[in-house]
Amino acid sequence: MKKLNLSQKARAQMILRAFMAPILMVVLLFFVAGRWDYWQGWVYSILNMIILLLMGTLFTKSSELVEERLNPKGGMKGWDKFYFAVTTPMYIIALILGGLDARFGWTTNMPLAVYWLGVLVYLLGQAIFLWARYTNDYFSSVVRIQTDRGQTVCKDGPYRYVRHPGYVGGFLFTVTVGLLLGSWWASIPQVIAGVMLIWRTAREDKTLQAELPGYVEFAAQTRFRLIPGIW
Repeated sequence: MKKLNLSQKARAQMILRAFMAPILMVVLLFFVAGRWDYWQGWVYSILNMIILLLMGTLFTKSSELVEERLNPKGGMKGWDKFYFAVTTPMYIIALILGGLDARFGWTTNMPLAVYWLGVLVYLLGQAIFLWARYTNDYFSSVVRIQTDRGQTVCKDGPYRYVRHPGYVGGFLFTVTVGLLLGSWWASIPQVIAGVMLIWRTAREDKTLQAELPGYVEFAAQTRFRLIPGIW
């Protein structure tokens, strides 16, 4: 019974976050924009609410995994803390720039075809990310070797094609945030965050090869980190 209660509590916490994150996003975006007819902001916010709800329900398999993703245990790498210290403000800056752009009309030349292409790439990135997250039982929100959970190498699903499919998806939906907000200016911090994600991929891969048993053999079998045939 205790385990069931923990499962219910963890899932409730994840679902609550799924609702709260878009609400906070809407408040920030539309407060800065100063208008309610900012339709790109609505598209972005609604898509994210749907994705976060799916992430908290259908695409999460166990309470143990929910707990790991919500409250990771110790062992987070120092360089990963640096990554979050840089990229988290970048995302907030992107939202602010998107709202300011909507208020002052800085972006006037974004074709609708480019906008909707950005939406498609964003959704593709989220789909790849969710696939990797669902497949890998050790898909944590931070970089750490989960010795407390007996971490092993995941070789299934998208991991058959590249070693870090979650970062493939993450890169795609990170660099297209500005497009979904209808702002070239909002794209700038998110492109920087995308470059930081590539840097994080390289650091994590070295960490896994050095510290996770079986990963060196996996790297020899699945040769590429992010892009098949290139890197």
